[in-house]
Amino acid sequence: MAGRWAWTVAAALAFAVATPAQAAKEPVIDAPAPPFELTLIDGSKVSLADLKGQVVVLNFWATWCVPCRKELPTLDAYYAAQQKHGLKVFAITTEDSVPIGRLKKLFAVMKMPSARRIKGAYGPLTGVPTNFVIDRAGVLRYAKSGAFDLDALNALLVPLLREKAPE
Repeated sequence: MAGRWAWTVAAALAFAVATPAQAAKEPVIDAPAPPFELTLIDGSKVSLADLKGQVVVLNFWATWCVPCRKELPTLDAYYAAQQKHGLKVFAITTEDSVPIGRLKKLFAVMKMPSARRIKGAYGPLTGVPTNFVIDRAGVLRYAKSGAFDLDALNALLVPLLREKAPE
């Protein structure tokens, strides 16, 4: 009986210790965006704090994903056109994609920064592509799986890009 009690206590303690880590804050729409740190392809790092006052899109994609392959050029062109208005878009490859080295040609022609890793409460939700949009004030405004098209990008991002950056 003592062995059973000890196992129960050990299991309860393990659960108590593991639960906070497992219940890491998941992003909540219209709440402050959880912090993150991106490791870009060149090895440099970018955090949410570095992007204060900008509209940020985190795009999770994979090479095997057909909607991702269609969305990526649209996002890249949109970023190229809107970055002067305070838009930052990051393409984050998922771990089940091909090795980063095989993607160098793609990254070389893309205008938006590519990341190989993210630390924080972000990642694909129900599949890829998954997009997170954070406004200039650092509030999460969008978090969904599914590809953007140009109309969806305009509907979501133009109003956010028109907002004044907080001082």
